[in-house]
Amino acid sequence: MKKRIFSAINYIFFLLIGVLFLWLVFRKVDLHQVMKEILEANYFYILLAIIAAIISHIFRAARWNLMIGSMGYPTRLSTTFYAVMIGYLANTAVPRLGEISRCGALTNKDKIPFNSLFGTVIAERVFDMIILLLIILGVILFQLSLVGQFVHDNIIAPLFSNVERNYLNIILFSIIAAAVVFLIIFLIRRMRHHFEKWPFLVKMKKFAQGLVEGIKTIKRLPQKWTFLFYTFIIWLMYAFMVYFPFFAMNGTEGLNFGDAVTIMAIGSLGIVAPVPGGIGTYHFITTALLFELYGIDKAVAASFATLTHAAQTINIIILGAVSFLLILMQKRRMTDGNPELYQIKNSR
Repeated sequence: MKKRIFSAINYIFFLLIGVLFLWLVFRKVDLHQVMKEILEANYFYILLAIIAAIISHIFRAARWNLMIGSMGYPTRLSTTFYAVMIGYLANTAVPRLGEISRCGALTNKDKIPFNSLFGTVIAERVFDMIILLLIILGVILFQLSLVGQFVHDNIIAPLFSNVERNYLNIILFSIIAAAVVFLIIFLIRRMRHHFEKWPFLVKMKKFAQGLVEGIKTIKRLPQKWTFLFYTFIIWLMYAFMVYFPFFAMNGTEGLNFGDAVTIMAIGSLGIVAPVPGGIGTYHFITTALLFELYGIDKAVAASFATLTHAAQTINIIILGAVSFLLILMQKRRMTDGNPELYQIKNSR
């Protein structure tokens, strides 16, 4: 009960943060102009962005298939695609629930160990985070005069300003944190033989082993170049998801593909933030980038962020709901058609 209450409070807290960012975006914007920009947009280019998103989801499922197959658990591309979309659907409601949901869907469907699947998802997330950081670094280096100044004024300068004002507190906190870590390590080593017998720690050990197995899948992939190619397509489609909507509005049609990569890379930080569906954080970062970097009218920038976020969210909700129904129907059909064969297949 306490865990549920804590989860609810945590969810409401981050949702309110998202609402706060939305308020910051729209507080000094003419909402009538925003609505006018959205209604007059060319939705053909929004459709192209949705198609690019679907292609990225398909290649993400195919890439996940490679990782799962390397552990000796072959599965269909359609099934992993359904699981990926179910995960995205879950993430629109509760951040980080998607990773658990898509692993749970595939475990329930194909009886693949959950821990191993979760390990592959962690490995995938870590790998994608490295790729994102490399893209952001590349964007800063290749557009140093433009992006570098933005990053300095809005991120680095405020950060170091806070550090200078609170350096004594930071030093004290670091000393206390180091002492706590040292104490924990000392107690674990001293009482290791007692801890090893705890049922909870035994389960955690097995869970960790499954994670390690999943993370190692990238290293032992027999098709590493295919994995990298799928990753390239995924991120290329992410860039097109931003590039195509540029042509949907008169105020942004002058931007180019390099600008799309910049907004995609830095705007992704709003999506990975622990806010339901990236609501507010994505709008805030994307609007700030368009307004501060490229001089786009703030109402147009807010309209662009709202329209692109809404289109992709609706796309995920529809595909996620359909995928959930299809994976249920697929499992029921296999079970009803030949339950003995289904049991034999899933017992392997």
